[in-house]
Amino acid sequence: MNLQGQRDLLLLTELERDSAVTQRSLAVKMGVALGLTNLYVKRLARKGYIKVTTIPSHRVRYLLTPQGFAEKSRLTYLYMQYSLAQYRDMRARLRETLLRAVESGMKRVVIYGTGELAEMAYLSLREMNMVLVGFVDDGQQPSFLSYPVWRPQTLTEWEFDAVLLADLDGAARQKENLSRHHIPDAKILALGPLA
Repeated sequence: MNLQGQRDLLLLTELERDSAVTQRSLAVKMGVALGLTNLYVKRLARKGYIKVTTIPSHRVRYLLTPQGFAEKSRLTYLYMQYSLAQYRDMRARLRETLLRAVESGMKRVVIYGTGELAEMAYLSLREMNMVLVGFVDDGQQPSFLSYPVWRPQTLTEWEFDAVLLADLDGAARQKENLSRHHIPDAKILALGPLA
């Protein structure tokens, strides 16, 4: 699913949820400029997906048309397909990375991160009969999946074979942080290139 489709789906979802939503709040949710949001809304109206009405003179309401509901359903289906493909791809990358680790004799793994990828990593570890030593993260989250979350500096006191970086966007930062705590590169497992 391309970026335009994702934005259309977000807009249609928000307009259905709150017909009196402001373009300013839509811009914040989409993470784009107000003027760009205005262009997107106008494009949806031009395509016949929404109807723009004014109730009292200064209040604008957005109503999804039957065509808009159909488009939202189509985009939702595409987004679900896209999300499942992304999930399958990430699970395959996790399995491949962990399989290489097992083949290298690594069994005891620390997961660095507490997001959705860390949850998938946890499930993959269990499937491969590897041992989770614990979770570390830089944030303030005290626990994750009923495990305590520790700061990376505690790794110097732990026995482990590898640290799996479970944050694609922050993997380079995580690796740098581990290097500051003298964790050797050979013990760091990344799911992609560390830019």
